[in-house]
Amino acid sequence: MNTTSKNRHQKTALITGAASGIGYQFTQIFACHNYNLVLVDKNEQKLAEIANELPQKFNIFVKTFAKDLSISTSPEEIFTELQQASIKIDVLINNAGFGTYGAFSETDLTTELKMLQVNMVTLTHLTKLFLKDMIEQDYGKILNVASAAAFQPGPLMAVYFATKAYVLSFSEAIANELQDTGVSVTVLCPGPTASEFQQTAAMEDSKIASVNRMMDTETVAKIGYRGLMANKTVVVPGMRNKILTESVRFTPRSLVTKVVRSMHELKKSRS
Repeated sequence: MNTTSKNRHQKTALITGAASGIGYQFTQIFACHNYNLVLVDKNEQKLAEIANELPQKFNIFVKTFAKDLSISTSPEEIFTELQQASIKIDVLINNAGFGTYGAFSETDLTTELKMLQVNMVTLTHLTKLFLKDMIEQDYGKILNVASAAAFQPGPLMAVYFATKAYVLSFSEAIANELQDTGVSVTVLCPGPTASEFQQTAAMEDSKIASVNRMMDTETVAKIGYRGLMANKTVVVPGMRNKILTESVRFTPRSLVTKVVRSMHELKKSRS
């Protein structure tokens, strides 16, 4: 990482899950807006490519951490190294997360425990670590990536939906606590998005994965960025997703659960 006297005074954004999907789009957006970047992902090769590309295009520095965020010590290791390097984080983007697909009685416990760690525990841990410095400097922005899944139960993705409900609830609560501190918290709740998520969750053959109206990751990230900069608490990209998330408030929970189950079932094969 090469810093100059100029870019030391630029703001710095930390983005997890930065090598692909929405996280990668956030790296491009923040670089375009002249932010220095701290990027975290398991994909060391992709991180290296980004770290080589962006400083050549923009007058920023990029520091990378090739970390597995399902390992509980990773947040503390990242925070400690940044403190030692005197790098303050102005914007924290907790984007890393993944899903699993299938009936809970049949899914893999080890994978689900890792998902709980990444989607909830690591997100909470990183927020805790960086929040105090933000409050002390009277400035900071935190964006937690949840999902439209946060608003209802999700049969065949029960644990994933539950993790995103946690992210939504946690984010709204601390956003309220942090009023008048100079620190804002935004939770981004995208609907189905065209990315590697479906493949990672092994749900490519489900009905919802075949929806041809999925938003693209660039659009979702741009909407999230605008919401973050406007200090919005909850951001749901897309009118269709907004309508769906609002409608579940007035629909019997049993019916909502049945509808979600139907959307997640496998497509019928054509004989």
